[in-house]
Amino acid sequence: MRALISVSDKTGIVELAKELTKLGIEIISTGGTYHKLKEEGIDAIEISDLTGFPECLDGRVKTLHPVVHAGLLAMRSNPEHMKTLKELNIETIDFVIVNLYPFKQTILKPGVTRAEAVENIDIGGPTMLRAAAKNYQDVAVVVDPADYEVVLKELKEQGEVSLDTKFYLMGKVFEHTANYDAMINHYLRQQRGDTAWPETLTLTFEKVQEMRYGENSHQPAAFYREIGNLKGSLTGAKQLHGKELSYNNINDTNGALELLKEFDEPTVVGCKHGNPCGVGSDETIYKAWRKALEADETSIFGGIIVANGTIEEDMAKDISEMFMEVVVAPSYTDKALEILSGKKNIRLLQLDDISAKQPAGSLDMKKVNGGIVVQTIDSELYHEEDLKVVTKRQPTEQEMEDLKFAWKVVKYVKSNGIAYAKNKQTVGIGPGQVNRIWATEQGIEHARTQIGEDAIKGAVMASDAFFPFDDCVEAAAKAGVTAIIQPGGAMRDQMSIDKADEYGIAMVFTGMRHFRH
Repeated sequence: MRALISVSDKTGIVELAKELTKLGIEIISTGGTYHKLKEEGIDAIEISDLTGFPECLDGRVKTLHPVVHAGLLAMRSNPEHMKTLKELNIETIDFVIVNLYPFKQTILKPGVTRAEAVENIDIGGPTMLRAAAKNYQDVAVVVDPADYEVVLKELKEQGEVSLDTKFYLMGKVFEHTANYDAMINHYLRQQRGDTAWPETLTLTFEKVQEMRYGENSHQPAAFYREIGNLKGSLTGAKQLHGKELSYNNINDTNGALELLKEFDEPTVVGCKHGNPCGVGSDETIYKAWRKALEADETSIFGGIIVANGTIEEDMAKDISEMFMEVVVAPSYTDKALEILSGKKNIRLLQLDDISAKQPAGSLDMKKVNGGIVVQTIDSELYHEEDLKVVTKRQPTEQEMEDLKFAWKVVKYVKSNGIAYAKNKQTVGIGPGQVNRIWATEQGIEHARTQIGEDAIKGAVMASDAFFPFDDCVEAAAKAGVTAIIQPGGAMRDQMSIDKADEYGIAMVFTGMRHFRH
C-alpha cells in the first residue's frame, strides 16, 4: 500500500508518517512536506521520482500527472482499469493525506496583495482530494489532521480503513473544497468591488460552537462565524465568566450591540427578546446605565446589557443585585469583574472593539421555506441634508438632540416600532405591533407604568415608518409629546402635519425608514 502526503498544515504529520511506515505503507511526498519527513528520518519517495517529471514553475506543477491521478482514480474492482494500470506500469495510491495552501490565512494578513492571494490558491491539492474522494471505495483520503487517529486506529485493529470511514472522509473532502472555493469566490468579488447579486450565491461559515438547543429546547442549533474581519462582532468577544452563550443570547446580544454602535457618547443598552427595553446616554457609563435601568426595570430583568465603556464597581454592584443573562463591555475594572464573577448565572463578555461597525455592504439574510432572502445591512441612519422640519414650530436644540437619540433607538425596535425619549433616555418603547397606533399606545402605557404618569410629558417620539393617519400624533400629543421624528412619505402626511400644528408639536421628516421585521 502507498500513501501520498502533501500538507500545508504539518500538525501531527511526522507522527502519522512514522506510524504508516511501521505498518509497511510506502510514502510518497512533495516539496516542503518531503523535506520535513526526510529531516525526521522518514523514508519517502519524492513525487518527481514517481512521475519521472520534475517539479516546475516554482512548484505550481508537481502532482498534476497521469501517474498520480490514474493511481488514485483506478477502480480496483474494474478489471479494465487494473489492466490499464499494468500496461502503463502505474501503481495504485491507497491513501491521500493532503491539506491545502493557506488561502484564508493569506487573505487575512494585513496589507496582503492580490498577487500573494492568488499564489495561495491551491490547484494540485484540490485535484488530488477530489480524485481520491471520488474513488472513496478504494482510497482513504484525509484532509483534517483530527482524523489521523481514526485512520491509524482502524489500520492497526483491522488492517484497513472501513468503507463507512472512507465514506465519512469523502464527505469531509467535498465540504472542505467547497469552503475553500467559496472563500476564493468571495475574495475575488471583493477585489472586483462587485455589488451585483450573483446568479448563484455561495457562502461559507466556520463553526464556533454547537449549542444545547436553539430558540426552544426541541430545536438543535449551532453558531457559525463569517471568514474575514470580524471586529466588533460577538465572534471576537472574549468570555470572562459564565456558561456558554445560547442561541437566544447570541441573537439578542447582537441586536443590542448593533444599536450600541450608533452612539459615540457613553451609552448603555438594555435588551430583551431582540428589542431594546432601556437605552441611556450620558457623560459617564454609570450615569448612562442608571438611565437605561430606570427606563424599564421590569423588562431588563433576565435581559442583556451592553456598554461602550468600562464597567466599574458601582455599576457592577447594581447588576449583581439583579438577574442578567449577558453583560458585554470593552473592559471591566478588577473590582467590577470580581463582583460580577460572584454571580453564577451571568455571562460576562469583553469585546475590545465594541464600537466597530460592520462594513456597509455586509449581507443580512433570512431563511424562508425553500430559500433565503438577502439584503445589505441597514447601515444608514439618515442623511443630515434630508432632515426636514415640516411643521410651523421648529424643534428646540434639546428636542433635536432627543429626536436624533430616539431615531437611533427606533431603528432597532421591531416594526411597527415607536420610541419615546427625553434627555437622552428612553422613556417608552412600543415594539412589533400589527398597527402603528397600538405601538404608539403601548409605548405610552409602558412609560406610565414603568416611570410615572407624567413620563411622556416633554418627551419626543420616533416612528420607524410613516403615519398612515393622524391618530398616532393625536395620542402622542395628548400624552405630552412635544416633538416627533418620522420618515414621511404617506399619502396622508398632511393630516399628521396639521395635527402636529394643532398641538404645537414640532415634526421632522428623515426621508428614510427603518423597518425591522
